[in-house]
Amino acid sequence: MSRLPHRRLVLKGAALGAGALAAAPPKAARYVNPLVPHRADPHIHRHTDGFYYFTATVPEYDRIVLRRSRTLRGLTNAAESVVWRAHPVGDMGAHIWAPELHRIDGKWYLYFAAAPAEDVWRIRIWVLENSHPDPLQGSWVERGQVRTAWETFSLDATTFTHRGTRYLAWAQHEPGMDNNTAVWLSRMANPWTLEGPQVRLTTPELDWECVGFKVNEGPYVLQRNGRVFMTYSASATDHHYCVGLLTADDDSDLMDPGSWVKSPVPVFASDEHTGQYGPGHNCFTVAEDGRTDVLVYHARQYKEIVGDPLDDPHRHTRIQPVRWKADGSPDFGVPVADSVREGV
Repeated sequence: MSRLPHRRLVLKGAALGAGALAAAPPKAARYVNPLVPHRADPHIHRHTDGFYYFTATVPEYDRIVLRRSRTLRGLTNAAESVVWRAHPVGDMGAHIWAPELHRIDGKWYLYFAAAPAEDVWRIRIWVLENSHPDPLQGSWVERGQVRTAWETFSLDATTFTHRGTRYLAWAQHEPGMDNNTAVWLSRMANPWTLEGPQVRLTTPELDWECVGFKVNEGPYVLQRNGRVFMTYSASATDHHYCVGLLTADDDSDLMDPGSWVKSPVPVFASDEHTGQYGPGHNCFTVAEDGRTDVLVYHARQYKEIVGDPLDDPHRHTRIQPVRWKADGSPDFGVPVADSVREGV
């Protein structure tokens, strides 16, 4: 959600006697969209404790919430806890955006964007840490701002590991560039500190990335089939909002921008027939069967918005299965219509 100023199986391994059949994995549940109303920039983490943990941007932009369930569909009615609130003054006082929950080296981390209460468009990336095994308990310690190469508009941080190295990907405005944000990548020294250079992976340059605002933001990584896929969102956060895709070979140097190939067209966009508009800021999780990849995203149910899209609270969290093409690349299809049941 960027603006300047605008804007991620457990097989039941029972020990069976000789000749007995292994227990079958649970089937993927059925669901109805929207999964969670009025929650944008969704992030779902499936943890080893068997729970799905959900967080997202709330329309008031003033707090970070968590809910959990043993099924994806159960997140709809799961109790929601406020784990952190914006400061009344100073840093982290406004525009609390796009939280992501990650488990790193035995601790929980929340990455999110925030601005000072007195300067609401001075948005930067911040990190919270919780050492309790249960992220709904314990204390969230403010680890501070993620310091990048410039003190400029930055947001939408996500972290992942590849071949033993931890990376941070995020969106940021580069000084001197005629855009809102590009997507950047850096290695990490620890969960809140970058290490070494930061490289630009994609900048808004294609027509569909520059409608309303020149935006590349909301990166997220899915590693499958010998490749690293990075989705990102582009254009203004109205019905023009859509998802692009970068692809790198698994054995390539991810810090070399030349390793990444950009799709020339959006891979996920508004669809008049299903009545879903502005799908984007996605993440990925896996279904209850432990095999089916699931796309998690937000979208609106209508095209026309009165006033600033940021003031419209009706971006709802939705999910649907990821299909895979014969060449091993993802096929996201179109955002499914509300109340359409599909297997995930």
